[in-house]
Amino acid sequence: MEAIKLAGLEPKAVLGHFEKLCSIPHGSGNTKQISDYLVSFAKEHDLRYIQDALNNVIIFGNGTCGMEDHAPVILQGHMDMVCDKDADCTLDMTVDPLDLTHDDQYIFAKGTTLGGDDGIAVAYAMALLEDNTIPHPPLEVVITVDEEIGMPGANFIDVSMLKGRTMINLDSEVEGAFTVACAGAATATLRMDAPRTAPGGETIRLTVDGLKGGHSGGEIHKNRGNANKIMGQFLQRIQKTGAVRLASIAGGAADNVIPRACQASIVVEPLDPKAIDEIAGALEAEVRSTYDEPEARVTWAQGEIADTTVPAKETDGIISLICQVPNAIQAMSKDIPGLVETSLNVGIIAMEEDFRAVFSVRSAVNADKDALLLKLRTLTQKLGGRYSQCGEYPAWEYKAESPLRDTMVAIFTQQYGHAPEIMAVHVGLECGMLSEKLPGLDCVSIGPELNDIHTSREKLGIASNERTWKYLLAVLKAL
Repeated sequence: MEAIKLAGLEPKAVLGHFEKLCSIPHGSGNTKQISDYLVSFAKEHDLRYIQDALNNVIIFGNGTCGMEDHAPVILQGHMDMVCDKDADCTLDMTVDPLDLTHDDQYIFAKGTTLGGDDGIAVAYAMALLEDNTIPHPPLEVVITVDEEIGMPGANFIDVSMLKGRTMINLDSEVEGAFTVACAGAATATLRMDAPRTAPGGETIRLTVDGLKGGHSGGEIHKNRGNANKIMGQFLQRIQKTGAVRLASIAGGAADNVIPRACQASIVVEPLDPKAIDEIAGALEAEVRSTYDEPEARVTWAQGEIADTTVPAKETDGIISLICQVPNAIQAMSKDIPGLVETSLNVGIIAMEEDFRAVFSVRSAVNADKDALLLKLRTLTQKLGGRYSQCGEYPAWEYKAESPLRDTMVAIFTQQYGHAPEIMAVHVGLECGMLSEKLPGLDCVSIGPELNDIHTSREKLGIASNERTWKYLLAVLKAL
């Protein structure tokens, strides 16, 4: 390895490991090399380890002097990183090391993502495992693969051998914010027959665009319009002027993204341009006033000639489905102020051989997620459609009583002079999957300051990292 670029920065042991990790390519789906490196580390230090077929690694460390008989603590993070780089960056992130550097405040990589999410967790664990002078209980270090692409590592890892029921997850990015719960989720797909057996004709093209969009977990609370749902309203109102037959419809790119635009081509008989003008104008004004969407547009124009269309009966069923399905926030948390508890997002609508609508369904309460999925299934079947779901993972539910959280809050308040923020997030974390596998698990997620993760502007706060390390040591000493 070339000269150490982070020399002189503290904590020396942590950043030494972090720099080594950054020299080994470890993008999501490319984890074999980094996994094998963790195994070699365990062997070098005579530590018991497990490496599974997916490349997940678990390393076991003994408690240090006087703490050998304490209950084990699980430390958890993931080894994969998001690989993103600037357009002019020539580095090949599948084979090349990252080009680390730093200024007075931050560590970053030239032209690429840094992988502090979640390489810093791995570095913390390695520094602890190799140093017998740091007071800590027995450690069970769980390092998963491919967290950034659906969490298959956490989903399929076998943790039945773990004795610990106290876990510190090190995958948060805000110093002083303790994450204590997260949403579970599933992807639901609703399908309707869309036979193109009706006559074609002159179409009109309907467009809903100019919306802000955003992540359906992290930004669902920001009162943004959903282009697919708005298109359903547009079509339903046009139906009041004449018989509508669909020629095409498409909106959204992913189930977990609030769609910014949607387009449809229809044949309507009779065609009343003035009435459609009025409908479009009124709906646009309504969208702009109802949502935080000052640039929303609802428009129509003459379209092309369609050879065939979907008959009016099937078209009516499709429009009814779009309009009747619930969307956006369904419930707020009673325990954590401001937390969205349950939501869903119709992220994709499309029509090819049939019509499909794809939803991301989220809830911090597993029973509520299941109830919402059942509601979608029931509505779809009532309208004569077909329902399927996939990609389900459990919520990490908020625990009213958490000895770990109490200990960590007390130590944080003593060290920092103020209480930490206790928060939950409306996105998935590996804590949910592991909590389901380890009944009774008491878990808190923390981490140092990381800015602009998943981008080439990602940076790790130097001072924050040192404070978080010292804080972690104090917590482990208390356990």
